[in-house]
Amino acid sequence: MANTPPIIIKKKVSHGGHHGGAWKVAYADFVTAMMALFIVLWLMNSSKQVQEAIGGYFKDPSGKSKMVGTDQRGSGDNFTLTKENMAKLKEQLQKSVRKLNDFDKLRNQIEMTVTAEGLRIELMESASGTFFESGSLEPNDKGKELLVLLAQELGKLPNKLSIEGHTDSKPYSGRADYGNWELSADRANSARRLMQANGIREDQVAQVRGFADQRLRVAKDALDPSNRRISLIVQYVETPIADEQTAEHMGSAETPATATETAAAAAKEH
Repeated sequence: MANTPPIIIKKKVSHGGHHGGAWKVAYADFVTAMMALFIVLWLMNSSKQVQEAIGGYFKDPSGKSKMVGTDQRGSGDNFTLTKENMAKLKEQLQKSVRKLNDFDKLRNQIEMTVTAEGLRIELMESASGTFFESGSLEPNDKGKELLVLLAQELGKLPNKLSIEGHTDSKPYSGRADYGNWELSADRANSARRLMQANGIREDQVAQVRGFADQRLRVAKDALDPSNRRISLIVQYVETPIADEQTAEHMGSAETPATATETAAAAAKEH
């Protein structure tokens, strides 16, 4: 027993055993936090349009939100106005217009109607002049305030716009070589310039038309002040679904003709 060698037990100590891969989780959290910080800093220095587009995406990634928003792809606040949802735009614009100064005095001079063309917004004059002074080509302060507000709202849409100018039948007495045709067209163009400077895109206006007194709002009274007006038309955009249905309908309509031709060819062979 005295010659038995001693038994020596060696223990390995692992210095990383008490925390393992925990440092990887902490590092990943740190990198994620830094990335989030840089994204926030970038957004703070981005344009308002980019901020709204990104915010709209996180609100509704599918991009089918019912609210009107920017024209950026991927924005949840963006949608295309069709005959099915044009009434929603009308409601939203009416809410925005109610915020105007002196709205109570203007409520009878602003009319919005969903028509076959789209949403028609009529800015009608009163006897004393509401949005344009008598004979003036440029809108007054009230007219500018309303047109700027509408430009900011309509500029968010992908839909095209038409702008019309109308007069009553009272002859323009300012110049011998200038009449209601010129006045109606110039007022429509004046509205276009102001709106494009305040939210409407350059390519968004499809038409600017001056009708003089050829489309009276009150046909029984050609001198009624409300015949003098600016009309904004938000045009419909046909959806791809509607186009596909039209194509399918056209295809099905061609089927009988093809069958008839086939039958005729078979008869000739016999």
